[in-house]
Amino acid sequence: MADVPGNDGTTGRRRAVPAAAPKPSSRVRMSAAQRREQLISTARQIFAERGFDATSIEEVAARAKVSKPVVYEHFGGKEGLYAVVVDREVRALLDRITTALTAGHPRELLEQAALALLTYIEEETSGFRVLVRESPVLSAAGNFSSVMNDVAHQVEHILGAEFSSRGYDPKLAELYSQALVGMVALTGRWWLEVRKPRKETVAAHLVNLAWSGLSHLEAKPSLITVRGR
Repeated sequence: MADVPGNDGTTGRRRAVPAAAPKPSSRVRMSAAQRREQLISTARQIFAERGFDATSIEEVAARAKVSKPVVYEHFGGKEGLYAVVVDREVRALLDRITTALTAGHPRELLEQAALALLTYIEEETSGFRVLVRESPVLSAAGNFSSVMNDVAHQVEHILGAEFSSRGYDPKLAELYSQALVGMVALTGRWWLEVRKPRKETVAAHLVNLAWSGLSHLEAKPSLITVRGR
């Protein structure tokens, strides 16, 4: 090692500078369960943006910063990944609505269902977009229509009891429950895009329309355009 002059004019040896220790990697390796959750979350967003047909495994892998084989290893392919995403959303929406349905009165029940759906749309917009998009793949839990059917069946039981107490045919409760829930569901899809007025106002108007009709039901309605024919 070469001699170099010191600060006092004397000759000394250059001290060897120790090599810097390598910095530990900031990237933490995910467990298989964590990776699966990451892929589901990433795919959920892309399916919401593009729909099933326009989504590719390549894009899911790229956004998740993994290779395509990792996605295939967890889900087998795009269809399997999509089915898992939809299944989760179906269960989440159904749980949210059924948990909200605590009232025994039809008006309060309709209000709770409408507000629960609109709140889900507001808080889980990507999930709702996945549910309402058409797809050739069905999940084990069904789809948006199956969720609405489940809710309608719950409403049907309460309407049936209400109809019986008012002297209406309880067999018509199924028809009316489908009509009421369908009205809420279709309005929810419209509100997904416009987001105004606020959800509480939308729910109040839905209930106003539905309940005003229910409060003045005719026992045996007929179409005025075909009367006397």
